[in-house]
Amino acid sequence: MPRREPSVAASGQWTDDDGVRLPAGEAHAWWPGTNQTLCGLALSRSRLLRFPHVSWTDAFPESGGAADEVRRVCPRCRAAAGKRRPGREWSRTSPRP
Repeated sequence: MPRREPSVAASGQWTDDDGVRLPAGEAHAWWPGTNQTLCGLALSRSRLLRFPHVSWTDAFPESGGAADEVRRVCPRCRAAAGKRRPGREWSRTSPRP
């Protein structure tokens, strides 16, 4: 079974009105079953909390949803997961013949 999308590991947590634990603080991408983020931080040494039920795209503040308390998304994890900043798509404007 191929991996579809990483989950979230974060420096803090908060609980919504339904009692669901959600990420807060600094969010990192993390593959469940591993002990490190995509940027190389060890989860245990960095004291990051795991959120296997929250997908990586839900951690972006512009997505809303589970990202209400996320203050920063790790840029190295964002690059490793393949998610670019919105509006920064690359395209060649004058290709060589």
